Amino acid sequence: LSSQERSVRLRRWYELMMENKDELARIITAENGKPLKEAQGEILYSASFLEWFAEEARRVYGDVIPAPAKDRRMLVLKQPVGVAAIITPWNFPSAMITRKVGAALAAGCTVVVKPAEDTPLSALALGELANQAGIPAGVYNVVPCSRQQTAAVGEVLCTDPLVAKISFTGSTATGKILLKHAAGTVKRVSMELGGHAPFIVFDSADVDRAVAGALASKYRNSGQTCVCTNRFLVQKGIHDKFVEKFAKAIERELHVGSGFDAKTTQGPLINEKAVEKVERHINDAVSQGAFIVTGGKRHSLGKNFFEPTLLSNVTTKMLCSQEETFGPLAPVIKFETEAEAIAIANAANVGLAGYFYSQDPAQIWRVAEQLEVGMVGVNEGILSSVESPFGGVKESGLGREGSKYGIDEYLEIKYVCFGGL
Repeated sequence: LSSQERSVRLRRWYELMMENKDELARIITAENGKPLKEAQGEILYSASFLEWFAEEARRVYGDVIPAPAKDRRMLVLKQPVGVAAIITPWNFPSAMITRKVGAALAAGCTVVVKPAEDTPLSALALGELANQAGIPAGVYNVVPCSRQQTAAVGEVLCTDPLVAKISFTGSTATGKILLKHAAGTVKRVSMELGGHAPFIVFDSADVDRAVAGALASKYRNSGQTCVCTNRFLVQKGIHDKFVEKFAKAIERELHVGSGFDAKTTQGPLINEKAVEKVERHINDAVSQGAFIVTGGKRHSLGKNFFEPTLLSNVTTKMLCSQEETFGPLAPVIKFETEAEAIAIANAANVGLAGYFYSQDPAQIWRVAEQLEVGMVGVNEGILSSVESPFGGVKESGLGREGSKYGIDEYLEIKYVCFGGL
């Protein structure tokens, strides 16, 4: 199809998502327990990528390069890479698909989507709407599979020579396995992998604003997002004040319950294994001297529900400071100097998102440039948007999604030299 035709059909897909947004949100809540209000937010976010890339489809520009010889003309074309395999996680079962697929289809690629085994229905629902939008058969393909078959299906997608591109969002460990498989045929890869986001609160910060940002950054989707804060670093001068206000905000504003209950802000974790990891991190921290300020145990509602938890007196030697928890646990580490905070934040081998609060302009520039992450929130706890490039550094991944840069992940640059003119 021409770029204009692709644009029109992506736009129609977006419109259908908006027309069916409430039903799509209910599917997410039923699949992964996300509070319905958050699920509704995810659908709006998901749909925005189809709208964005419908517009970007018509802006894939090449170049004419001034030639060194008079009898030549030098052109640069951008062409679709080909079949793209899309492997997505359960925590954003709709948005992680459209962020990749929107770019791929805008570029002119076809896709094979393997959704997470926990959340296949969101991918299939998007497929139904794609059909209604006039996306041709065979362009958007979904391959659901069981947990037992996941590794085998992933290997086929990464090794089959017909697949030209792999785009994966998930854990760093799984990403490394897929990279090894993809290396055999030297496929193009995009990887959005695990994070270990620091959230630094300096003495100059507006504490109330920092607490509000901390609540949003840590407890969205019960702490199960890749850009969730995993470590809070709070400077000595305001440490006690921050912890006190944060604990009160947690107890006042967070409510554990069914995702379909309008009051709920904290749904269940995805499975019991996830709950056990939170418990392990808390038990390890407490055994080494950390204090439970609030929460700390499973909720009475059921085995996959966990109380929003705040720990103080945390050190860098504890598991919760070294591993991504992916649950509703906020550990607070006290620090004294800016240099110390930067060193702790950058000690991780991953670097997806980082946040910090400060009212000092010079400090803001220094810290924003020194943090080894792909995305920085300055006095802001929520940073994702369709207009901004999403991705990390170090072992948090390769490439960027969304924004004007996202479509480049699905395009090859071809140089054409005309001679004898």
